[in-house]
Amino acid sequence: MLSATSPEPLRRREFLRFGLTGFAGLTLPALYRLRAEAADQTQERTALIVVWLHGGASHLETYDPKPLAPSEYRGPYSPIDTSVPGLQYAELLPRQAAIAHKCAVLKSLVHTGTCHDDGPQQIFTGHPLQGRRLAPDHPDLLTIANYVRRDPKRTIPNYVGATPIPYLGPAYLGPAYGPFAVTGDPNSPKFEVPNIGLKEQAQERLGTRIDLRRRIDNFRRDLDKVGNMAALDTFESQAWNLLTSPDTARAFDLSKESDACRDRYGRNAWGQQCLLARRLVEAGVELIGVTLAGELCGRANNWDDHAVNQHVFDALKYRTSFMDQAITALIEEIHERGLDRRTLIVIGGDFGRTPKINYAASTGGGIASGPAGTMQSGRDHWPSAMSFVFSGGGITPGQVIGSTDLRGEHATERRVGVQDFVATLYHHLGIDANNIALQDFSGRPIPILQNGKPIPELFGV
Repeated sequence: MLSATSPEPLRRREFLRFGLTGFAGLTLPALYRLRAEAADQTQERTALIVVWLHGGASHLETYDPKPLAPSEYRGPYSPIDTSVPGLQYAELLPRQAAIAHKCAVLKSLVHTGTCHDDGPQQIFTGHPLQGRRLAPDHPDLLTIANYVRRDPKRTIPNYVGATPIPYLGPAYLGPAYGPFAVTGDPNSPKFEVPNIGLKEQAQERLGTRIDLRRRIDNFRRDLDKVGNMAALDTFESQAWNLLTSPDTARAFDLSKESDACRDRYGRNAWGQQCLLARRLVEAGVELIGVTLAGELCGRANNWDDHAVNQHVFDALKYRTSFMDQAITALIEEIHERGLDRRTLIVIGGDFGRTPKINYAASTGGGIASGPAGTMQSGRDHWPSAMSFVFSGGGITPGQVIGSTDLRGEHATERRVGVQDFVATLYHHLGIDANNIALQDFSGRPIPILQNGKPIPELFGV
């Protein structure tokens, strides 16, 4: 949840404190009120899960290996065959290689962003944003979808970030449409999601404060000519449902899963984040961002494998085992449970990495990084070629879209820009992006899509 004046997340403890001291301020009911300001629209109940490799994963060591490239480009890992004839992944992804027939791989996505801010901002807005900014000038696709699909009757958030994808945001739509943020390690025995399933004592305190405010408001009801007081009661009911609904609490409770299922995903943060995504989809959440970052990445806590951060090949070897298991389990379960027709899984990151390997002195030791001063290999930012994987959502699986040159430097076939990428996700969500415009802060209508078209190969067009 983003605050109205800062890109920094509102701390959950602060949010709960605000809720327990009264619902008349800008807390959850106020956010629900913002959601209800426009008319409801009926949408097909499709879902989208974005698994985000924060920092930008190397395409050469994942989905687009280049075994014939010169040694100064080629990494130490060999390609392996997948379940799709002719398609190879890097050897670091054996589990995903075995289920490649359930996926489609796009190898030719490009954009013009050069940093971790404008890369994802371009990818999820379609706008040619460049330069450092903590949040985009235009709302991202997930936020817009949350706005378009708003339903004040919901008792569970429709957009959940576990954890939210960095550098995205609602911009002029306002914080009401940002993600319900789930942070922390869901594999920890102490993990919990604040502000859902409040204990009985907290519910009583909250109820007492709401009753007190309602008594005061009763004095004003006779003066209310437009029904604002009744609407406020509705917003408070929605907030109450979110905070006390056992169904909502159950959706976030991983202890409801068997040990075998939890083991399948991996008993680590990434595995349990992906398991949570599956549970949320089953519970009716339609927009989910899963960010794979933190300690499982190695010393730098992300996929930003500059040589000064960490040894690129050691870091990839360390982290991909966790990532490969978690993503494979998510894809398999989405298909096994019959969720694949309505749920699209998208896997990718900020950009690719420089095909030519570089070397620099480490700035500090740790997992996958030598002591400070150690010369080690790295790959830098590379927006000219990157790979994204799609699964579910009714796409045509078992195919490769686009290709890059011998060194993995540039898209040479079926070059896809961010406008088409965004259009593809809107198409899956049933949003007519070509005919929707949103007003910015000045009241000017801004089309949510300029000229992109869905990637036709994905949908058999």
